[in-house]
Amino acid sequence: MQYVSFDYLCWVSAAYFVVKLLTTDDSRWWLAIGAAIGFGLQSKYTMVFFAIGIAAAVLLTDARRFLKSKWLWSGVALCVAIFLPNLIWQAGNHFISLEFLNHIHARDVRMGRAKNFLPAQLEIALFGFVVFFTGLYFTLLVRDGKRYRMLAWMYLVPLALFVIAKGRAYYLAGAYPMLYAAGSVRIEQLFSLLGKGGRASLRTLLWFFVIADVAIAASVSLPIAPVSSPWAQRAFKINGDYREEIGWPELVETIAKIRDSLPAEDRANVGIFASNYGEAGAVSLYGPQYGLPRVISGVNSFWQRGYGEPPPEIVIAVGEHLDYLQENFESCYLAAHSWNRFGIENEETSDHPDIFVCRHLRTPWPIFWKSHRHFG
Repeated sequence: MQYVSFDYLCWVSAAYFVVKLLTTDDSRWWLAIGAAIGFGLQSKYTMVFFAIGIAAAVLLTDARRFLKSKWLWSGVALCVAIFLPNLIWQAGNHFISLEFLNHIHARDVRMGRAKNFLPAQLEIALFGFVVFFTGLYFTLLVRDGKRYRMLAWMYLVPLALFVIAKGRAYYLAGAYPMLYAAGSVRIEQLFSLLGKGGRASLRTLLWFFVIADVAIAASVSLPIAPVSSPWAQRAFKINGDYREEIGWPELVETIAKIRDSLPAEDRANVGIFASNYGEAGAVSLYGPQYGLPRVISGVNSFWQRGYGEPPPEIVIAVGEHLDYLQENFESCYLAAHSWNRFGIENEETSDHPDIFVCRHLRTPWPIFWKSHRHFG
């Protein structure tokens, strides 16, 4: 489960409620649509693109009739009310998420992660592309699909916005299920003249496509194959994040051994100083079983949690470069190296494998902490 799981759920929920609205012509469904958008905004701000798509779809189709409905504007108000706590927090924290998003977006553009947005949509759809394209064609151009034309614009407008904004390919994934549904309906209509056996064969073929898509997606995102197998090696090349998930238990075990090797008086005032959110997340997840203190990190929202009270006098530093540590601490020594039992090379074992023990921050923690925030 990731944040995108809830993001996609809200996209699909909003689309489902739009379909209910168009099917029943009951304006009260705008409350459900507004709630889905509000919760989607709480999950991931890319929901803004889908909300714009819904608004554009209303203006570009017969759904303009709903603009006079009090329920549409009540749905807008409900959306704002659900999102308001998030907005208030952002205002109280200098809209830090905008700074974070600007940094991440600039990094993605610099690394070329957004340059294959359109071709990557085929990778998202895979064998389901035929069903998706049929749904898009049905809702956009076929007379019988005019009632659900909103769905086509709810896909096309976010698609165009993400291309212009140079978004990452998976941002649009939540918009596909509604067109899979429309495509399925249209395919049933087209093959309604087939006999019972023909329709059964068609459904079997479509289920084969669905299962094949799931299997392909799982093969590059879930730990199904042995890490040392050729299958896993190919998955590493396709999904670079996969290899970064390997070695977390070993990393935390090593940190715990370093902590245990310190004199008793030092162990009482030691902190775990992590560079990136993978390392910080590993310590947060596995650290309690070793009795490790709460992790300290300047990355993303970990920075907001601070450095603890009282501040540590000694830190076990993971993922930091020695030059940076020596600049900020009076003394540092190499205590161990990151490793994993599979021998897989990733950021922890290749880019910054050294784990240091450092003592006595040169400047007071509050001053150091202000300059230590970074994004990743």
